[in-house]
Amino acid sequence: MWFPKLLSWSAVILLLGGTVPVYAAKKKLGFDLSNASIPTRKIVRGTPSRDGIPSIDSPQFVPIHEVDFLKPDDKVISIERDGFVRAYPIRILNHHEIVNDSIGDDHFVVTYCPLCGTAMVFNREMDGRIFQFGVSGLLYQSDVLLYDRQTGSLWSQLGMEAVSGAYVGKELEWLSSEVITWESWSYEYPEGEVLSKETGYSRPYSRNPYAEYENMTGTMFSVPRYRKELKSKEWVLGILMEEAQVAFQLSKLLPGRTVETFAGKTIEVEYNPETGFARAREKETKKELISVQSYWFAWQAFYPETHLWTGRQWR
Repeated sequence: MWFPKLLSWSAVILLLGGTVPVYAAKKKLGFDLSNASIPTRKIVRGTPSRDGIPSIDSPQFVPIHEVDFLKPDDKVISIERDGFVRAYPIRILNHHEIVNDSIGDDHFVVTYCPLCGTAMVFNREMDGRIFQFGVSGLLYQSDVLLYDRQTGSLWSQLGMEAVSGAYVGKELEWLSSEVITWESWSYEYPEGEVLSKETGYSRPYSRNPYAEYENMTGTMFSVPRYRKELKSKEWVLGILMEEAQVAFQLSKLLPGRTVETFAGKTIEVEYNPETGFARAREKETKKELISVQSYWFAWQAFYPETHLWTGRQWR
């Protein structure tokens, strides 16, 4: 959700006009909701218009030594594909939320929802077509709804599937990524590439329009609370396994590696609270378990049957 300049919290609320539900509407911001798989009354406006938050469709990258706008503790989304490593600064994603990118024949979309704190990367090649995604301006359970410019279908980021349009019910392929501090990433990947702030748009990348939101305990939009074990904005590491949905409370993870058994499998979580790095895998097979760091309110809204690890036990 982007605002043209840094606004006070009260000004943001006035700008948005509060939560604007879609009550049995067939269309919203030009999107056909007639076959929506989610309740249309729970789809709300996050911006006044489609593409009000502009995606980055022709990303440019620079080497590390040319980056002068990031602080050591700034977070970046890191991906490694076909031997290339790229970083997408949250400072930039706060203002764009979507980057349509490619490395060779590998086409993917980097997504970030500032309201949920979720950074997720998806394959954007489906059914022999390369899709381009934009920010719809609509939210579901406070999470960004993407749309594809080929069919106008709406896609849920955390739900990882199309929720209306020609592709309703189609699942997104979730790809591995990491969230880590700039200092740590630049040390680990000295030959890596960094998304340039020369995006084609004039945005205050040096400022965080969500600073006040991040420091508040509440949420901007109403989200169902199915689970109350944790505070709304407690950070968790969410994982979708074949057997079940699981989440680890990050504040209860000790630096290094935590090993827990669930459904007959041993999950090993590597976590560094100083860098923000978190990764999970099956210990026996060494198979990576793709995961996402998320505010608890968002993860539990989409996955209410989650098995939650809180330091000593599963809940």
